[in-house]
Amino acid sequence: MCRDNISLNGWTSTPANASLIFPDKPFIHPPTPVPITDIPFPSTDPLIAKTLESVQSLLPHDTINHSMRVYYYGMILLKQQFPTNPLSPTTWALACLLHDIGTAPTLLTATNMSFDLYGGIFARSILTSFDCPSDVADAVAEAIIRHQDLGVDGNITFLGQLIQLATIYDNVGEHPQVKDFGELIHEDTRREINERWKREGWCGVFADVLSVEVREKPWCHSTHIVGFEGKVRGNKLFGE
Repeated sequence: MCRDNISLNGWTSTPANASLIFPDKPFIHPPTPVPITDIPFPSTDPLIAKTLESVQSLLPHDTINHSMRVYYYGMILLKQQFPTNPLSPTTWALACLLHDIGTAPTLLTATNMSFDLYGGIFARSILTSFDCPSDVADAVAEAIIRHQDLGVDGNITFLGQLIQLATIYDNVGEHPQVKDFGELIHEDTRREINERWKREGWCGVFADVLSVEVREKPWCHSTHIVGFEGKVRGNKLFGE
C-alpha cells in the first residue's frame, strides 16, 4: 500500500455523516462568489484529455454538463470549505468525468450490476488503459462506487464525500444530513456555473435514468436513497 499520496489522491478518512462535517450550518466558512475563470480545469493533462474523449463517446451531452457542474461545485467546496486539503485537481476531475459512466446508454442495462458499482469498475478499466497511476485509478473507482452511499455510520474517503456532496447538490439541491444545504455555494457562483454548463432539464433526464434502472434492476443501489427519483424530480434549488 502506497501512503505517499493519501491526501493528494483523496484517500483521507472522512466521516460518512455529513452533519459531522457541517454541524451547525451548511458551511464551515461563509461562501463567497467565485468566478469560474478562477477555477482552472486541467484540460491540458493528457490523462484528462483521453478520459474526456472517452466519456464524450459514451455519455450524452447533458450528463457531461452535469459532470462539469459537479467538478466546479467540488472545486469551490475544496477552496472555501476545505482549504487545507491538497486533493489533486486531476484526481477530482477524473472522478467527476467518470462518476456517471455506468449510466451510459450502452452500459446501463448491459449488466445486472448497479450503475454506480459497475461504473467504478468500468472507470478503473478505462483509467488503467491510459496508464493512469494505480493509486489514482483506485481512488476514483472507490469514490464512484460509493458516490450514492449516503449514510451516517463509519467513514468514507475525502474524495468519496466530496463527490457525494457535489452530486447531491446538483441532483437534489438538499441533503438528508445538512440543513439549508443549498447555501453551501454562493448563489452568484451557482448561477454562473449553471449558465456555463446548462442544465437543460437535467433533473428530469437523470430521474428517467433512475426510473429505468429501478425498473430493470429492482435490487440496485439507487434504491438505497429512499424516494431518490422523486427527490431528483422535485429539485427546488434549481427550479426543477
